[in-house]
Amino acid sequence: MELTQEFIDGLTVNEVNIMKGIAEKLGVNLGQVSAVVGLLAEGSTVPFIARYRKEQTGTLDEVQVRDVDHLFSSGKNLETRRLEIVRGIFDQGKLTEPLYENITKAATLTELEDIYAPYKRKKKTRGMVAAEKGLEPLAEAMLELADAALVAKAAEFITENAENPTLSVASAEEALQGAMDILAERAAQEPENRASIKSFYRTDGRIIVKGIGDDEVKKTSTYQMYWDYTESLSQIKPHRVLAVNRGERENLLEVTIDVDENTAAELLQRKYVLNNDYHKTAIEDGLKRLLSPAVIREIRGDQGDTADDHGISVFSQNLKNLLMQQPIKGTRVLGIDPGIRTGTKCAFLDDTGKYLANFVIYNHKIEEAKRLLLNGIKNYDVQLIAVGNGTGSKDVQEVVTAVIAENNLEVLYTVVDEDGASVYSASDIAREEFPELDLTIRGAISIGRRLQDPLAELVKIDPKSIGVGLYQHDVNQKKLSETLDEVVSSVVNNVGVNLNTASASLLRYVSGINGPLAKKIVKYRDEKGKIASREELTSVPGMGPKSFEQCAGFLKIPESANPLDNTWVHPENYAIAKIIRDTITATGNLASVESKALQEQYGVGSTTISDIVEELKKPNRDPREGYPKPIMQKGVVNFEDLSEGMMITGKIKNVVDFGAFVDLGIKETALVHISELSDHFVKDPMDAVKVGDVLEFRIIGLDLDRRRISLSRKSPGADTGGHGAAGQSSNAAAGPGGEGRKKVVVVKKGDTAGNPGHGNGGSAGGRSGGSSGNSGNAGAGGRAGSGPGNGDTRPNRSGAYAGRGGADSQRSSRDRPPADDDGTMYNPFAEAFKKMKEKK
Repeated sequence: MELTQEFIDGLTVNEVNIMKGIAEKLGVNLGQVSAVVGLLAEGSTVPFIARYRKEQTGTLDEVQVRDVDHLFSSGKNLETRRLEIVRGIFDQGKLTEPLYENITKAATLTELEDIYAPYKRKKKTRGMVAAEKGLEPLAEAMLELADAALVAKAAEFITENAENPTLSVASAEEALQGAMDILAERAAQEPENRASIKSFYRTDGRIIVKGIGDDEVKKTSTYQMYWDYTESLSQIKPHRVLAVNRGERENLLEVTIDVDENTAAELLQRKYVLNNDYHKTAIEDGLKRLLSPAVIREIRGDQGDTADDHGISVFSQNLKNLLMQQPIKGTRVLGIDPGIRTGTKCAFLDDTGKYLANFVIYNHKIEEAKRLLLNGIKNYDVQLIAVGNGTGSKDVQEVVTAVIAENNLEVLYTVVDEDGASVYSASDIAREEFPELDLTIRGAISIGRRLQDPLAELVKIDPKSIGVGLYQHDVNQKKLSETLDEVVSSVVNNVGVNLNTASASLLRYVSGINGPLAKKIVKYRDEKGKIASREELTSVPGMGPKSFEQCAGFLKIPESANPLDNTWVHPENYAIAKIIRDTITATGNLASVESKALQEQYGVGSTTISDIVEELKKPNRDPREGYPKPIMQKGVVNFEDLSEGMMITGKIKNVVDFGAFVDLGIKETALVHISELSDHFVKDPMDAVKVGDVLEFRIIGLDLDRRRISLSRKSPGADTGGHGAAGQSSNAAAGPGGEGRKKVVVVKKGDTAGNPGHGNGGSAGGRSGGSSGNSGNAGAGGRAGSGPGNGDTRPNRSGAYAGRGGADSQRSSRDRPPADDDGTMYNPFAEAFKKMKEKK
């Protein structure tokens, strides 16, 4: 191979090879991957492709489509960077065939950057200096000759350069050292060597963590369980990696990577034919001086990335389950934001979430508070009261309970997690919605609305403030934000959006709609009134054919004269959908013969036909219907009312690696450890529970001093003695360090912009408060929350719209809601409300 300018200029990113790799990794066909990549390039979104382009993608689901998107993007970035590095080294005149081969073999960006690092430095490497002295022929001879012949050969390279003394070689020893430096760098840059040493270190190496400070510091340290901690590199869990990295970044922990470099050197030397001791020494030098530090950096980087991905995955799954909580439709709500100094704010909402009025009550004026609550409940016909779980919640609940009991009111109340309510109330979105209201009243409105429709309200809040994460302020913030944005978008497009009631905050997550277009839709709606049909949506300024194509199917219009506008059927398929609807109405089903005829007539596939039939049989189903209902309170419970052995109902608030946190409707959040989730072994807590689950628990532990509650889902006779196991150090399992091991200390200083850990520190082995603002013990039993932080705080690491059919002026009985729909359909409290009405 001749590395000429023409050859270098002709190098391009091979997208087909990238797609082949993706197809192999995901276990799908190349054609499916190619279809997705093509649709994305045309401007289609992932939700649109997954729902409306199934024939083209071979029915890939949303997760697969998104995986293709991510893998293609990262693959293209890798290949683009590879070309940049090749061209950069070539322009320096230092690109050799072996170096080019190593660059083409590099499988990750880290490997590429490590190969390129010497060529970015202003200071030359020892191997580069030796090459400039003309010692590469001697390095080649070192691969072949025995010791004596090599020493004699080295004498031939003794030279004196009067013009540039730095290029002089004063002795045979200096010549031999230069040749060894060249071979050391070659060995360190060989991808196969790197891979084998990395595999060996990950299998054999250990991470050793020591606390910085004396015993007094240890007693109060958040990182108590890591004060003298050892674990195999192959066994350490992601949440522990995040914990250790945070402690190291805060200069509270010292991290040592213990690897056996002598054995590693022997492994590397066996790969070569060694004809002399100089070559053997060069290999050992290349390992210890160059390769070992780079591999250890990469291992810690990989662990950080894996921990990031895991933490983000946990957060994403929790967030999805939180957003998918069942809405309370057609219910008038009183939202209450408890407060002490400035009083408790109360906001009345109608059955659509529209703000009606507010008032303030004070804990020290009980009778006045009761009177105001009673008058408000009667005047606004309140059916459900949502009390925030913040400071003062218990006192407010006592007043609410007294008002309901003393006046025999047919009103239910529940405690709502108010994480993020204060963030929303002070946000630009809240100011735009309620410019005339105090931010504390906005908080009460948010608490009420998140009970009526959790999805519509929670999309207004930064997901990181909702309190369902695991070390969310310690992971890659850019990646976290992008992933959470995808989760919200996925849920919104899976549920669908009412075009005439959705806020701009909700609309911006709809496929094909961005922030500015969402605001234009709301403005159009405010000026023109309700949008009558999907077709009218094209009149909104900025709504082009592509945007309409991408968003139309996800926007529902219950008021439309065309019943298809309130279904998942896309306008591009209205013509065929009307025929199918008429057929189903007349015969109850669509025969296979009719289906094939429609496929040929309209050029659609069987999957599209099946989806339309399924939708028309059960139109506009809400996927949230199967999710748990909120817990209704019958009285006020506080910590002092609890006792060991008591059975209690709770709602899963946050799921983390070591268990789950449970909202019991009181100020304190309880913990059910992973070992207490089932009578059977549970590998991942998410296999057993999810955010929003309402379950029965048994109290197995109460810490009166620290006000901590331990729960169990095990049968009463089952062993409950293992709930502290996850917090134990794994020193014994790590095994002893053998003779000749060398400890390589790699001190990582975190990015100061991360600023993690604001708030209240949790003690080691403590439980995790799911809300943001709590700095946490980084351990398996420690606090999972952390304070606000920005930036990547990880350790540093070296068509056009296809027309629609005419509007159908007649709504069939199948498309209308039942006559007895009193607004409580799909409402988990429907039976309770109906009983109230019967009594009236």
